[in-house]
Amino acid sequence: MLRLTWVQPEDLLGHELRQAAEDGREAGAISARWKAAGGCEAPARAGASPQRASRYLRLLAEDLLDELADLPSRSAEHEPTELEKIKALCPRWPGRPDDGRPPAPLPAAGPAAARARLEAAWLGRAVGCLLGKPVEKLPPDAIRALARSTGNWPLTGYFTARGVPGPLLEAHPWNRRSASTSLAENIDGMPEDDDLNYPLLNLLLLQRHGKDFTTADVARLWLDELPAGRAFTAERIALRNLLCGVEPPHTARHRNPFREWIGALIRADVHGWTNPGDPAAAAEQAHRDACLTHTANGVYAAMFTAAVIAAAATGAHDVHDCLRTGLTVVPPRSRLSRAVAHAVRLAGEHPGPDGFDTVVDELHAVHRASHWVHAVPNTALIAAALTHADGDFTRSVRGAVAGGLDTDSAGATAGGVAALLAGDPAALPDHWTAPLKNRLATSVADFNGVGFDTLAHLTWSLTHREASRP
Repeated sequence: MLRLTWVQPEDLLGHELRQAAEDGREAGAISARWKAAGGCEAPARAGASPQRASRYLRLLAEDLLDELADLPSRSAEHEPTELEKIKALCPRWPGRPDDGRPPAPLPAAGPAAARARLEAAWLGRAVGCLLGKPVEKLPPDAIRALARSTGNWPLTGYFTARGVPGPLLEAHPWNRRSASTSLAENIDGMPEDDDLNYPLLNLLLLQRHGKDFTTADVARLWLDELPAGRAFTAERIALRNLLCGVEPPHTARHRNPFREWIGALIRADVHGWTNPGDPAAAAEQAHRDACLTHTANGVYAAMFTAAVIAAAATGAHDVHDCLRTGLTVVPPRSRLSRAVAHAVRLAGEHPGPDGFDTVVDELHAVHRASHWVHAVPNTALIAAALTHADGDFTRSVRGAVAGGLDTDSAGATAGGVAALLAGDPAALPDHWTAPLKNRLATSVADFNGVGFDTLAHLTWSLTHREASRP
């Protein structure tokens, strides 16, 4: 029996009820109808429930999804999705004449140094993703137990199955899709992952359409280049919607309970890399990309990340200033802004090598109602890891992964930012980067087997192609 993940109405309904509780829609009556009919909760960790629903339940779920979409939201006023409304709510939007902030300095280094910084960022993103892949879906206590059993806690290298007691592996199995390519004993180059596929797709986007691309351009590119089986959660729903004739930006809303999850955030790096020193432009690019699949906090997570990276790409700011810059493009009364501010404060209150475990436990307690792939807790975790590590590469990636949320995605973003700040591939510890063998596997276009040095050169050329146009 084929149970396709992230698209079945009877599973989507449970996730949409949770989303309604988060964004302030009164869905109690709809929830009661669903439960009375025998409807199930959303799967806690997996993408599909194990059993097929009856035809009646499936049709009811479709109807209730549409009813939920029509309910008014209490958060709509201070969590808009439209760019101009977002900017109107951000008093410190970067570059405004009245914001009292000097413009961010542009990179002063030559092309070779700029390409080296970008190569470090690509490598850091890959390392963080690879570290998190085998423990995706596992909670923090399981991650700690597995790492401690092999003497790898705090994390200083990739996970291994060698030496892990059998009962512990039975209790906390590795991610079945990833263990064969991401445990230390199995790594042979960087395996395929959506956290690297989307940056590749965004390179194609900028090659074909430049920085003035539209959301419709993103949609057309995906239809041409993104295999549906390589897309998950909101991205898979958006592809389904496109194939059903739904047009952007409604693709982000139609029966899409994942529209505030992490998918848009993991697509944001290229928008920051190609706008060094211009966080406003990076955020606006990320917004146009994100609106195909996400709304509100899902979009803000991408804008925040792009702005952080644009600030880091200058080489003129520390991680704390970069995170503050990221918050200037996020509505201050939004759930994402409050969560990031809280996480940064929490990381500062618990310094030291053992302090981050306390930070992680507190974040899980505060965000316990959110799914492990939701953008709000994951963005908070990324900000906390970078803050607590003071931008150090190893401490940043291990903190993001040890947080036990979307481990590969959080690790990838934290690793990319920390490596960008490090500024050169040689600044990253060799035991992290050597197993990648300067080789990336992917199903995107003609990129399979591409080197990270080549990707850095291409990213740099796209950044400066725009500047050289008449």
